Amino acid sequence: MYGGAAVAITLFPVASPAAVAWLRCLGAAIVLVAWRRPGRASWRGREFWLAATFGLVTAGMNVVFYEAIARLPLGTTVALEFAGPVAVAAIGSRSKRDVFAVALVAAGVVAIADVRLSGSGLGVLFALLAAALWAGYIVLGKQVALGGNGIDSLAVGFAVATVALSPLAFGAAAVWASPRLLGLGVGVGVLSTVVPYALDQVVLRRLGQSTFAVLLALLPVTAGVTGFVLLAQVPSLPEALGTLAVVAGLVLRSRDERTKPTGLPIEPP
Repeated sequence: MYGGAAVAITLFPVASPAAVAWLRCLGAAIVLVAWRRPGRASWRGREFWLAATFGLVTAGMNVVFYEAIARLPLGTTVALEFAGPVAVAAIGSRSKRDVFAVALVAAGVVAIADVRLSGSGLGVLFALLAAALWAGYIVLGKQVALGGNGIDSLAVGFAVATVALSPLAFGAAAVWASPRLLGLGVGVGVLSTVVPYALDQVVLRRLGQSTFAVLLALLPVTAGVTGFVLLAQVPSLPEALGTLAVVAGLVLRSRDERTKPTGLPIEPP
């Protein structure tokens, strides 16, 4: 996931972040459609519109995520966008543990945003928009898991999103002239979309939601380590503490999820 994001960042000097996100969408669509070959039923009716909406929301989430990491460290962006899934997890529950967990996450977000507002307020805005779209991804992802065609719906959704967002391709003019750069752009789609989103469907059939959420809490740490190792991005003390607060809030909230059903994909962008 974040290895793909690190590769995407290296393309930003020659293509806009939105264009790189579109290349990611294109790569994912090509690989998923070739792999799954969705039948005619997947391209019409309710299943098609559900998959198309899901694909557009997910692609939009990827676009604003890339706009954020073009302005903020990778680990910081991932920590900020975690406000989305935790907010969704807290809806419908009134326990004191939930309230404390959400407050902890909010404190982490404030700590991270406070550091970055003076440097890149727009980056923080993009990261929080990614969080909102991530929440939409969770809600739609549940419907795809329960009433769609799983990975086939992913293929249809990304194909639709690739066509709908095709004007973004104009921001990648230099990439089209270089087979190596084009290969990197499509490769980002495989690393950051095909592999993790397909595994999402497999893992959620075998693990309870609480266990999955605990493992999910490792993602901001993974993003921070990736940013440090591959991009030499060293977090400041407030950013590190804010990231830990977000992770702690998600782990705390997940402990109340033991009795809830699985089938809710919440993989980040």
